[in-house]
Amino acid sequence: MKQFNRCSLKPYNTFSIDAEANKLIILEEEVELNQLSSLFKSKEPRLILGGGSNILLTKDFEGNVIAPWFKGIEILEENANSIYIRVAAGVVWDDFVGWACMRDYWGIENLSLIPGHVGASPIQNIGAYGVEVKDAIESVTFFNLERQIFQTLTNQECQFGYRNSIFKQVLKGNIIVSSVTFKLSKIESPILHYANLKEIAGKSPSPIIIRNAVIGIRKSKLPDPKITGNAGSFFKNPIINERQFHDLKITYPDIPSYPNEEGNVKIPAGWLIEQGGWKGKTTGKVGVHPKQALVIVNYGGATGSEVISFAKDIQCSISKHFGIALEMEVNAI
Repeated sequence: MKQFNRCSLKPYNTFSIDAEANKLIILEEEVELNQLSSLFKSKEPRLILGGGSNILLTKDFEGNVIAPWFKGIEILEENANSIYIRVAAGVVWDDFVGWACMRDYWGIENLSLIPGHVGASPIQNIGAYGVEVKDAIESVTFFNLERQIFQTLTNQECQFGYRNSIFKQVLKGNIIVSSVTFKLSKIESPILHYANLKEIAGKSPSPIIIRNAVIGIRKSKLPDPKITGNAGSFFKNPIINERQFHDLKITYPDIPSYPNEEGNVKIPAGWLIEQGGWKGKTTGKVGVHPKQALVIVNYGGATGSEVISFAKDIQCSISKHFGIALEMEVNAI
């Protein structure tokens, strides 16, 4: 365990926002979660920090930032068809995807190059190119800060939804994910209907071939957070009802869409933002990435408040033009 007082969080968030924490506590072993209650009062503000890839710091955090950065990948059991793997929360997500693909385990190859740590993947129910992480999760183990015990929830108990889970609802702020158990397949099961993956991957795809294809696509249109501050997709793809979609289709016959549960329709937020004239637009040190309208970027020295203000302008514009409310995917602190 390491502790730092009045610590800058700029190196620990991909938006590269220069905000300060009252205290940063880095946990290196899962057992250290049991010691947290002795380090600060239960009512003190706290922020759980993984890879810092889905947060926007709008001001200094006058509380305790807890970073559960413990590592480890462990095979629990396997059979002819499947393998069960326990992965510690602090493992870099893309490192785990690469590890699985190199061993020809199927299920998460489409989620390559998504930034962040494994511990955050079930909270957000990360997804890309037709796959959501919930499809590969067997269970999630976490430390309950209120009850001071470790607990495990099955996939169904996690109440996964689109970029959502029980960890963003009733358990929000009260738990720290310690590990995630995944069930991956040994049987060929490619999902290639998004972003021309079938053409790129070829007739005999393997997990590593699909991974490389996804990485190529993402690198071609998404900014590298090590160079340009960003948190990936800033907004969720909105879900509207069929009647609203039909009305929009009359005005915008080329509007793209994807079927969703309960007969609703998912609209790409990036398309809406681009049609609204925001792609490549900048205000001060903040802008929309010129190659991907879904990404808001910090061109250097922007504050979190400036990013939020810019995002609200986009939301107002899309609401006015399309009658659709964009919801932030990024967690503003």
